[in-house]
Amino acid sequence: MSMSDPIADMLTRIRNANAVGHETVDCPHSRLKSEIARVLKEEGFILDYTSQSQERKKILRLYLKYGTDQEPVIKGLRRVSTPGCRRYVDSDTVPRVLGGLGLAIMSTSRGLLTDRQARTSRVGGEVMCHVW
Repeated sequence: MSMSDPIADMLTRIRNANAVGHETVDCPHSRLKSEIARVLKEEGFILDYTSQSQERKKILRLYLKYGTDQEPVIKGLRRVSTPGCRRYVDSDTVPRVLGGLGLAIMSTSRGLLTDRQARTSRVGGEVMCHVW
């Protein structure tokens, strides 16, 4: 089974698990996905993430976060840059998600940053996804 866009797959798994109220979601491990999980944790969208080995394969387990009434903290996830159509922005045109309420995760020369960090550091890069 080959996957053309593993990042979109990860976002879809999170979206689906959130919709049905799962506490955890597993996806195949990669350094990039691990970095996305780190940003989501730092920004308070997930509780935690761990990397585990299962039958010779590494998996990334995300612990989802819910508010009162089991309402998911992550309202939406959208893949912006796809393998077929990469989206790059320079430091002056870093997007604001929902007027600053959401965040854009960007791949920059300084690693994965949020839109806010990219603006502060005055760096552009590839806009991976929007989270709100």
